[in-house]
Amino acid sequence: MTRPGRPAGPSSDTATTVLTAALELLLTEGAAALVPQRLHAETGVARSTIYRHWPTPRHVLEAIIEVAPVRSPEPTGDLARDLHTQVDLLCDRLEGKPVGAVLQALIVAASWDASTVDLRCRYVRDLMTPFETVLCAAGLEESRVTEWVSAITAPALVDSLLLNLPVPRARAHRAVEAVLAELELT
Repeated sequence: MTRPGRPAGPSSDTATTVLTAALELLLTEGAAALVPQRLHAETGVARSTIYRHWPTPRHVLEAIIEVAPVRSPEPTGDLARDLHTQVDLLCDRLEGKPVGAVLQALIVAASWDASTVDLRCRYVRDLMTPFETVLCAAGLEESRVTEWVSAITAPALVDSLLLNLPVPRARAHRAVEAVLAELELT
């Protein structure tokens, strides 16, 4: 027996409409614009639907993250090539919208809404996971993987997101070479 009433979530068309408009607002005005009233005005979706499913900017940001997972190729077994490929993909993601812009918005949102700090951390972890996958697939010491991933990704993340500098592609590749050199010594 099915129970009458509202479905558990929005229809896929409604979610697409709202999240597409939300992403556009995020890219042009930042996370503060992701309030239900504004989403209603931009989309025409009923306010009650928006309030029910995305009552705060944090909920909207979380939904955007859910529908935009980072995809990476499987490791080939060539550690150097795989890490350099991942660096190029990370730099491409940070240079292009929406990944870089979403992460910048999460950084700003975390400054005025502490509940978004976990989203920012999750989004950064999602960007770092492909590096962990490559290093773990190479059979490297798991206790050091996080350290090596940070050494590789930190230049790109800090320069592009916190300092608003161009993505340091060459420096990120040098970081890969430094990690590879360390791995040869260990």
